[in-house]
Amino acid sequence: MSASWVFNTVIGTILLPPFNMILLCAIGLLVAHKRPRLGRRISALALLLLTALSTGFIASQLGAPLENRNPPLATPASLDAEAIVVLAGGRLSEAPEYGGADVPKLITLGRMRYGAYLQRASGLPLLVSGGSPDGAPEGEATLMARVLQGEMGVPVRWIEDASDNTAQNAEFSARILRQAGIQKVALVTDALHMPRARRAFEQHGLTVQAAPTVFVFRGEHSFNSFLPSVRGIDLSYYALHEWLGLLWYQLHGQKPPTFSSAG
Repeated sequence: MSASWVFNTVIGTILLPPFNMILLCAIGLLVAHKRPRLGRRISALALLLLTALSTGFIASQLGAPLENRNPPLATPASLDAEAIVVLAGGRLSEAPEYGGADVPKLITLGRMRYGAYLQRASGLPLLVSGGSPDGAPEGEATLMARVLQGEMGVPVRWIEDASDNTAQNAEFSARILRQAGIQKVALVTDALHMPRARRAFEQHGLTVQAAPTVFVFRGEHSFNSFLPSVRGIDLSYYALHEWLGLLWYQLHGQKPPTFSSAG
């Protein structure tokens, strides 16, 4: 298990919902011992924010601006790249229905499926990227390659299985691609993650065409969108995680990404 993964996980837990709101509520309770009115207001604010962040409506306000930065490809024929890069998004450990083997997480499968779709349509070579930040003996990219080749019938040219995060996905993938003489890539990840991933890959000198998938926010709201739910807090967490990641990149002097229509 990598130290950077542990650090990022702990910091993310503290800064992001729901735990940050729980901490704020606890602070309010502590303050209430000396200043009851202020303490009650802090705790009430924490509960109000937690409730809001648990709704699909607020999650969409946080996430839609990220998804909208990179529109979906019009057709696979619109690809302008020399290779396709698909990023890992986690694993399910010891899946009982697969005899206890690790398998790609659902979000990873969504990225893989779109990468396979683009590869079949274009014939471009495929690179999969993702290591073992959780300390598993096999990198996520290796799991992806096994499923892509064995179950989807899609060839994988390169496996980058040493990275622990998005920045390393970009660094290590760029190194492999440069050795193969490749400069232009179609980058496949989910739409919420694309702005940060694209920035990282461009920072390592690659020309990136965004090929986002797994769009979540479609601009329509139902009655359920205004009710708290587990899905709402999960999407708010993910969107805020990406905003914090972009802020981190900005504070560390990375150049802002360029956005262009991917049609």
